[in-house]
Amino acid sequence: MAANPEVTRDGTLAVPPEPARKGVMDRFIDSIEWIAAFFVGIVALNTFTAVLMRKFFAVTIPDYYNFGQFMLGILIFWGIAATSYRGTHITVDLVWANATPKYQRWIDVFATLVLLFVVTVQTYTLFDKVVSTRDAHIVTMDLQVPIWPFFLVSWIGDVSAVLLIAIRTYRLIFHPEDIHDAKIRTAE
Repeated sequence: MAANPEVTRDGTLAVPPEPARKGVMDRFIDSIEWIAAFFVGIVALNTFTAVLMRKFFAVTIPDYYNFGQFMLGILIFWGIAATSYRGTHITVDLVWANATPKYQRWIDVFATLVLLFVVTVQTYTLFDKVVSTRDAHIVTMDLQVPIWPFFLVSWIGDVSAVLLIAIRTYRLIFHPEDIHDAKIRTAE
């Protein structure tokens, strides 16, 4: 059953606004969020399957615990990417809330630049971990699966976080109206 169309005061039907077209950056941001959601599902499926097999069939899946740990690490780094752009992570806004819109924007730019620096350094050190783990030929206990690809996928999530934070920084400085946070104001 279709919803009733809205009627304006003059008796004409109001046409709902067309959804805004998403640009390349918005589609990229959405894809990062979908990848993070995919890894949430993988971690949940791994845990559910392991518990189900152990409880009802007394069977332990080889390396399920290791895979769960590595997938959780991947999930964390992709989650950082997803939350860093949207600004939906937990924040303490005591100073920000009491500042004028001009200073709120300055605080947002400064905080995002600090976040960009920290995550960039983290990305650099994680890449070193990927390389050293690959060079050391470290494998899982049961199946002898190399673990460096898990670290590589985590690193790609961290690189995505750096890219998204850089996009957020650019938009905060030059196009604050493109930021989808409820708290961002464009007043100068």
